[in-house]
Amino acid sequence: MPEPSGKRRFSLCNDSMKHKKTFPRRKGPPPARRPLRSAPAGPTEWDQAARWYSTVVGDQGSDYQRSLIFPGAFRMLAVKKGDRVLDLACGPGAFSRYMSKKGMRVEGLDASEQLLSYAAARSPASIRFHHADAREPGSFGDAVFDAIACLMALQNMEDIQPVMKNAAAWLKPGGRLVLVVTHPCFRIPRQTHWGWDEEKKMEYRRVDRYASEMVIPILTPPFARSKVFTSTYHRPLESYFKALVEAGLGVDGLEEWVSKKESAPGKRSRGENRARREIPLFLALRARPLSRR
Repeated sequence: MPEPSGKRRFSLCNDSMKHKKTFPRRKGPPPARRPLRSAPAGPTEWDQAARWYSTVVGDQGSDYQRSLIFPGAFRMLAVKKGDRVLDLACGPGAFSRYMSKKGMRVEGLDASEQLLSYAAARSPASIRFHHADAREPGSFGDAVFDAIACLMALQNMEDIQPVMKNAAAWLKPGGRLVLVVTHPCFRIPRQTHWGWDEEKKMEYRRVDRYASEMVIPILTPPFARSKVFTSTYHRPLESYFKALVEAGLGVDGLEEWVSKKESAPGKRSRGENRARREIPLFLALRARPLSRR
């Protein structure tokens, strides 16, 4: 029972960029890349993998996004029609479109120009996409969003503290920030594995490392012939909570989501299915700005 591969795109904002660019909707396929005056000096890691990742995600999201991540995150955001919502590290914009269809006023932000080109080409004109680094505070004014979602992206960001600080500033009083990552306790590339206990007829999860922060290069796309790598940044739970608290955000919701997949009938299927139900695949956190003095 393998771990889900390609942990992400779910967006990258770890490349230096001090300005933002708003992307209008484009019709047809994404245009060829052209230099922007406000763009970073070079492409991000995810620019190189944008075509593959956008194909995997499609217009409505991957299987896990459609069945678990999008519905769960939307429920935790607790938004209503007309609310202004930021899809932070939006990638090709699947969750932006999901929220727009439900009546939200949606904006997306990402550091990858190529991914934003796909997002703009596939999305209605009502969604505004911004080419910017989430670490830079100048992208938006203070207290402008009712809610912010950052889905499957923090694990691809080298420095999350300024991102959390900006999110806290961009939220209105009482606003909600929802974060979703692959579960840092059980889903660490190359450091966690499935195993089978023949005596107990039980599938188990082996964890070799957890407490240490680490950077793990991932082939993207995950093919042997691929020469493109993206970076996954593992952090223990302590690091996520510390970044939120230091940004002035208090956690008021935590959920752990398990895979709903089922193994094909066989001698190990019962143990595999039980392990899926017991060992979470994703971690979701909701935080709100603490009272500002």
